[in-house]
Amino acid sequence: MLRNLSFARQILPVAALIGVALGAWLIFFGLPDRSTSEPAEQPPKAVGKLAEGPRVAGAGIVEPSSEVIDIGSALSGLVTDVRVQPGDRVGKGEVLFTVDARAARASLDQAGAAIGEARAAIAEANAAQSTARQQLALYRNLDDPAAVSRAEVIRAEGEEAAATSRLGLARARLAAAQSAAAAARTEIERLVIRAPIAGEILAVNIRPGEFVATQGGGNSQPFIQMGETNPLHVRVDIDENEVARVALGEPAVISPRGAAELHVNATFVRAEPQVVPKRSLTNSAAERVDVRVLQLIYALPQSDAFRVGQQIDAFIPAKAAAAKKGG
Repeated sequence: MLRNLSFARQILPVAALIGVALGAWLIFFGLPDRSTSEPAEQPPKAVGKLAEGPRVAGAGIVEPSSEVIDIGSALSGLVTDVRVQPGDRVGKGEVLFTVDARAARASLDQAGAAIGEARAAIAEANAAQSTARQQLALYRNLDDPAAVSRAEVIRAEGEEAAATSRLGLARARLAAAQSAAAAARTEIERLVIRAPIAGEILAVNIRPGEFVATQGGGNSQPFIQMGETNPLHVRVDIDENEVARVALGEPAVISPRGAAELHVNATFVRAEPQVVPKRSLTNSAAERVDVRVLQLIYALPQSDAFRVGQQIDAFIPAKAAAAKKGG
């Protein structure tokens, strides 16, 4: 009995100490690291006066000041030549690409031949008409009407009328041939696709030898995309619940996504007249797309930090801040 008590007094304290030490070790090394550290990237934030006053934040995207123009083709055919590549600056009316125009040129040649035939027919009809009129005038001016039979006079009148009719028909054929030639030249010109404005080529999705069809909408890829990138604009989405707070006309602070330390002041251009459904910009599961937004357009200053299609964060003064500034 005494021996059992002595064992319990000696062993149990040791076991308790071991358990406490083991528990402390597990607690110390098993807890997650809760120490604070600086984030790899700073989130976007307002700077200057906007950092101290009321403001409205929004996300947006960089676009050309002309918006992106999708270049299509008025006529279907094989691409014979592509004159531009992404990054090129082009002037208004400059050739972008050409479509096979052999059929149109053949039509132009046919119209040219028809024009030649019609002009020859006009010359022949003019000569016949002149001869018939002279003959008829001769018969009518004879001193002795009995010198020519009535049948001869009638025949001369018929020849004059026939020549006049052939002349009118030849002139009509000439007009038709000239119209066909003009139509062929127009079709040839339509097969040369030109820049509608001066701007920068953003994307080229065609190659020589590929077939292009007239675009009727849908999800078809544009053959060429271009736009005026000097200056660039940003299209900022403002939640409809925040629209009443925005100080329209005030400059905005813009930061490119992923470079929160860079800030530029953008000039207000316009507000779109419609409030539209928001489209997903970040593809994040946390991004709300079941809201409607007002789109504000701002002009960016010259900067190499912005590209067409790039996402940005925008900070716009609220009306309270604008009123304070005005006062």
